Amino acid sequence: MIVYNVTCSLEAEISKDWLKWMCEVHIPEVMSTGCFTDFKILKVLSNVTGDTGVNFAIQYHANTLKDYEKYKNEYAPILQEKTKAKYGERVLAFRTLLEEVNG
Repeated sequence: MIVYNVTCSLEAEISKDWLKWMCEVHIPEVMSTGCFTDFKILKVLSNVTGDTGVNFAIQYHANTLKDYEKYKNEYAPILQEKTKAKYGERVLAFRTLLEEVNG
């Protein structure tokens, strides 16, 4: 399984609005692409010293690397732009691609 992890750091005062928008708008749009089979929203509990923001990790699960690549190439630029248009620099995202390893 491939896990596309998007860690978002945002200003505390917009966290409720952002989370509502993610659950009602953004994540349904991502999932409607058909590239992912499941997702999880996680709140990051460990913060960097001096960080006054709130951090979340959204993990999207894909069956194959090909599914992720399709999302990245065909859908991600438009959906990421929508987020930037709504929240600007108030939300910073860091993306990682992971592969589940059973050992």
